[in-house]
Amino acid sequence: MKNILIVEDELPISRVLKAYLEKSQFQVEQAFTGEEAVRKFDAGSPALVLLDVMLPGRSGWSILEYIRKKSSCPVIMLTALGQIDNKLMGLHQGADDYITKPFIADEVVARVQAVLRRSTNITRGNSLKQFGSLKVDFKAYTVTLHGIELAFTPKDLSLFLFLAQYKNQTFTREQLIEQVWGMDYEGSDRAVDLAIKRIRRSLENWPASEGEIRTYRGLGYKLCVYE
Repeated sequence: MKNILIVEDELPISRVLKAYLEKSQFQVEQAFTGEEAVRKFDAGSPALVLLDVMLPGRSGWSILEYIRKKSSCPVIMLTALGQIDNKLMGLHQGADDYITKPFIADEVVARVQAVLRRSTNITRGNSLKQFGSLKVDFKAYTVTLHGIELAFTPKDLSLFLFLAQYKNQTFTREQLIEQVWGMDYEGSDRAVDLAIKRIRRSLENWPASEGEIRTYRGLGYKLCVYE
């Protein structure tokens, strides 16, 4: 059973989410403050975190930043803030999904299942590819550069692995959303641009002579590999 950490200070909401997740065969831990969330995250190594933005003591953004510095654990943000700027902030900081209150508990469970499916999906085909000093291991779900493993969020890693599996092929934002975020994704395709920006930052020491992620205006993105 996979363990889900719910970080939500409103007790009725936390209780409902816990009940629905346990009904779907998940183990659930609850935290009601930012500091408690950090302690339970470090102690429990959850498979996914449901993270409220507005928390007493320490904000959800701060906790998301803390998680991303040490883990690729999937994070779904929960918030009453529905403005597009807040959604983009969450995606820019590495959130894997964003759900605005009020929500239906069944929808949250479905989003949790979808994010976990995508984050644990192993790309089929050749399990190991070498692009110069960059090594992509699809079975281990890792990317190493000059022998050092790169840190990606689960979504960014899924996107890069997809591009690496189909190197030198161009994909539109819509195709990447469908393949990586899933057909049920309702957010902006700006999420693709933000993910590509973060991936490029992680690959900044990859020699340009070996490869790069190229942008084709009006078309999309391609992982170009120069062999």
